[in-house]
Amino acid sequence: MTVHDPATGPPLPQAQPRKAALAAWIGSALEYYDFFIYGSAAALIFPKVFFDESDPANATLLSLATFGVAYAARPVGALFLGHVGDRVGRKKIMVFTLILMGLSTFLIGCLPTREQIGGAAPVLLVLLRVLQGISAAGEQASANSMSLEHAPAHRRGYFTSFTINGTQAGQLIATLAFIPVAALPEEQLLSWGWRVPFWLSIAVAVTGYVIRRTLEETPVFTKQAATEGVAKLPLAVLLRDHWADVLRVVGCAVIATVSTIFTVWALSYATSDAVGMGRTGMLWVGALANLVALFTIPLWARLSDRIGRRPVFLIGAIGSAVVMPLYLWAISTGSYPLVLGLGILVFGVVYSAANGVWPSFYAEMFPTRVRLSGMAIGTQTGFAIAGFAVAFASQIAGPDGDNWAGVALFAAALCLPPVVSALTGRETAHVETEHLGERSGEVTPKAGMSVGV
Repeated sequence: MTVHDPATGPPLPQAQPRKAALAAWIGSALEYYDFFIYGSAAALIFPKVFFDESDPANATLLSLATFGVAYAARPVGALFLGHVGDRVGRKKIMVFTLILMGLSTFLIGCLPTREQIGGAAPVLLVLLRVLQGISAAGEQASANSMSLEHAPAHRRGYFTSFTINGTQAGQLIATLAFIPVAALPEEQLLSWGWRVPFWLSIAVAVTGYVIRRTLEETPVFTKQAATEGVAKLPLAVLLRDHWADVLRVVGCAVIATVSTIFTVWALSYATSDAVGMGRTGMLWVGALANLVALFTIPLWARLSDRIGRRPVFLIGAIGSAVVMPLYLWAISTGSYPLVLGLGILVFGVVYSAANGVWPSFYAEMFPTRVRLSGMAIGTQTGFAIAGFAVAFASQIAGPDGDNWAGVALFAAALCLPPVVSALTGRETAHVETEHLGERSGEVTPKAGMSVGV
């Protein structure tokens, strides 16, 4: 449905906050199911399937490094998909990223092993992981932009949080999918069992297209394109006028280190010979923590609509620096009740404060014409650091993989850049959507003109 705006002439689409939030939630859940089943497989399966088993420590390190490869690809994908999204709109990017993720993940499930084709197996694995990273680079930024620009101004935090809530749902589904797989006998697990969750991802492409094809472009983007015009080179405008906010988002996005270390390194450490906890039990820790996060994320986001983005984000960042080391200590004790309780606290409650508010906090730093580019480049660069933090954590843990205290200090230290970056940012919770990203003295392009360099 469209409505006529007499101030601009062309008919504008009517805001669809609930539909946009639902499309963001379901799409992100499906897409990040694909992304996170790779994390579980990298910790539990791939060292034995794609790398040299004669050196288990090195095989694990290489497998966890392939998890980080997608994060390295994400800034590259952000440059391209951010540019296209700010030129042609959010909707097309949302459909494209889902199809790319679904196909690349399905193909990972079809790969021959190292035993079958030798060194070509890990090479093909890395190539497909790169495609996953490119897809993820555009997914969250486009979904966040879509849901924020459709949302009522006083509830942007709440509606935009459904993107990250969907991400947590995808992680939960991925973990639940791996629980029965991890319980298979070793021979079946390594031969065909691990492939099943990857094969199921073909539904991503079909389901994502059905859900997102009917969603209209956002009113503010349509108005921008019809009046002031889109930027010819969004990246040039972004780096010229909004470079400080890009750096601010990069610093804040490093908070994702908490997620990657919790999801991948802690799982690998807990199930290693150094601790010896069961695979299934640790997967349930992640599943229950994600289940709790599904409820806490929108609550934190609603709170940010009242008191502001920065206070809620800081609660999550500072709190994570305190409780994440406690969680790793709990794993070192081998006490399952302690691990379960602290796992839910750190990931389901405390980290969810920062995780639930960042979609609106970051997006509100930028104006419409460079919002997708700014979010994509800023977040994916920060997420790249978080992705490779897993491999660094593995090195810090030492050859025996039992230096949890060193990893705990490393994880806590990486919570500092988000705190500093957030403190330097503007509070935007109560700024009208069309005025987000504006600065005093900023020149507005003339009506009907595209923005140049």
